[in-house]
Amino acid sequence: MNQKHYSIAVDGPSGAGKSSLSKKISAAYHFVYLDTGAIYRTVGLAAGRAGIDRRSEQDLAAILPDLKIEIRYDNAGLQRMILNGEDVSEAIRMPEISLYASDVSALPVCRAYLLEMQRRFAREYNVILDGRDIGTVVLPDADLKIYLTASSDARAKRRLKELLEKGVDTTFDEVLKDIELRDFQDTTREIAPLRQAEDAVLVDTSELDFDQSFEVLCSVIEENLPVRRESEA
Repeated sequence: MNQKHYSIAVDGPSGAGKSSLSKKISAAYHFVYLDTGAIYRTVGLAAGRAGIDRRSEQDLAAILPDLKIEIRYDNAGLQRMILNGEDVSEAIRMPEISLYASDVSALPVCRAYLLEMQRRFAREYNVILDGRDIGTVVLPDADLKIYLTASSDARAKRRLKELLEKGVDTTFDEVLKDIELRDFQDTTREIAPLRQAEDAVLVDTSELDFDQSFEVLCSVIEENLPVRRESEA
């Protein structure tokens, strides 16, 4: 008899805390956290190494059949990306690869190529995926869909704090403008725009800190799925 696996889709705008909260949830419930952005970065790295036009669907389509992309997890549970047998987990984080990843991810041929990989994980494991089109496109039949959001002001304040701690010289107005621009681009793009799935649970964390947000999400999960959190040591 096949074991039932559960899937959680977390969507929402930039700066809502999707990745950090999803990672903590995956550890608490022993789910697999799939960093979908890392997959697109791996394709971007391959495109860069091949020297193709990263905005050309025809050029990208020509190299995709020769790519072997694998996702593995190390002893610490961290996701590792393998490209044609090579661990590229560090290489895909280089700044120039961000540009390639952004461009290739906008191409329908790339999204179609990676769609089945993401869905296969959901069939084989208990998974939590975060992004902007997980509940609407990637996993439309997810067992639980969460739309995680916060006001643009709240997200800008959080992002500003992170940037200042990293020594980045910026202002609240600059960060807020960037977030509002990102929201516009994400919600108006032609392919898989950001939107709340009709059956998603809306969680607004504007007035919550990280730990409070985590507890709210845990409550939503346990109200909707037959899973329990591991006791914290």
